[in-house]
Amino acid sequence: MSSRSKRRKPMAEINVVPYIDVMLVLLVIFMMTAPLLNQGVVVSLPEVDSDPLPQNTPEPVVVTINSNGDYFLNMGEKQKQSIDADNLVNRVAAVLKFQPNTPVLIRGDKEVAYGKVVVAMALLKKSGVESVGLMTDPLK
Repeated sequence: MSSRSKRRKPMAEINVVPYIDVMLVLLVIFMMTAPLLNQGVVVSLPEVDSDPLPQNTPEPVVVTINSNGDYFLNMGEKQKQSIDADNLVNRVAAVLKFQPNTPVLIRGDKEVAYGKVVVAMALLKKSGVESVGLMTDPLK
């Protein structure tokens, strides 16, 4: 037999093991960074016993009130920049116009004056929000 007759045919299989490794590494990276993405303005939430939101609810609009009484919104490019009351009303109203069932939550620092939270609730009511949730930390 000649060397020509024993010639190997080209293999048409793709080795997917390296791709699986890369995928698993990316999965681990995303799992580690996902909880950090929800962070924004640092506030110290009150601790109470409460139930979390159901899994199938859309991503909520969160109005944050820091200890100085400044308002922040978890939408747009400048989430760490405070916004005024008129801008807050307009932006929340725009979200509700396109997604009417979006839940709205207030994330108020435990040191903020109660009046600031009530003012935020009134502003949200003015923008068309029918019910507002208050965010808390679970009891330790």
